[in-house]
Amino acid sequence: MYFARRLQLAAAVILVALSGGAAWSQATRTITAIVPYQPGGATDVLARLLAEQIGRAQGPTMLIENRPGASTIIGTEAVSRAAPNGTTLLITDPSFLINPHLRKVNYDPVTSFEPICQLASSPLVIAVNSASAYRTLADLFDAARAKPGYLTLAAAGPASITQITFESLKHIANVDMNFIPYPGGAPSINALLGDHVTSAFTDYPPVAEQLKSGKLRALATTSRTRIELLPEVPTVSESVYKDFEADNWFGLYVPAKTSRQNVSQLSNWFTAALEVPEVKAKLVGLGLFPIGMCAENFSAFVRKKYEEYGHAIRELNIKVN
Repeated sequence: MYFARRLQLAAAVILVALSGGAAWSQATRTITAIVPYQPGGATDVLARLLAEQIGRAQGPTMLIENRPGASTIIGTEAVSRAAPNGTTLLITDPSFLINPHLRKVNYDPVTSFEPICQLASSPLVIAVNSASAYRTLADLFDAARAKPGYLTLAAAGPASITQITFESLKHIANVDMNFIPYPGGAPSINALLGDHVTSAFTDYPPVAEQLKSGKLRALATTSRTRIELLPEVPTVSESVYKDFEADNWFGLYVPAKTSRQNVSQLSNWFTAALEVPEVKAKLVGLGLFPIGMCAENFSAFVRKKYEEYGHAIRELNIKVN
């Protein structure tokens, strides 16, 4: 009997080892998704909607923990140091790949993490206060040329997709505007509402309610075509620069060496959540368009974007303090 029990115990240990040593308890599992931004921005909204659906459908307690700071580095590094057992996730945007090109970080975006899925994308919106004299993007840029270095634009950053996109636009338009970084899309919109800046550049969710209420006015979006949520707002391509296109996108990651079992489970949970009609409708209504690209396709996408952002940063000579 003693030896039989020892054999059963050994078999159980081997089974756990073969599964990556990280099988979740159905009764006690708690998963923490770290969002390296303040609450209220697009990344946070996306994470909370998906976590709520996964909790309802799959059973785990999924907590969203906001860890803003240092242009997303604080939250990102925390996940890179977490145990690779599938209970700590990172949901973030391209800053994850941009920061290492601009400053010293204690993680490698390619080797310190396992990419799971691209969850969604969102067009960027250039907005001004409704009382502003600028009614088109051309108006804003003309004013910037008339007063070099005087006008300001608020956005999440530094080291963000909005900064890279804005610097690209500045270069193409030959304008001199000051980029004012804020720790997320929502704070940058608050700055615009308070007339602390001339304009703001963000993805759609943080600015949606202010556009609907008429407090802010959208000048242009960076999508390829007009979005249904803002049918009267032209694209940058329509307004001033043909073929210009950019968007923000959001990815799900875990620490490197997380077991394939847990990576597959998380991938299945999140892609299933994106397909729920109610969730999809809420996301699209907020300007967050579900993607659900996972596994090797997403890994290849991450590597490609990492190189693209590095090239743009060098070409535009972007620096951060």
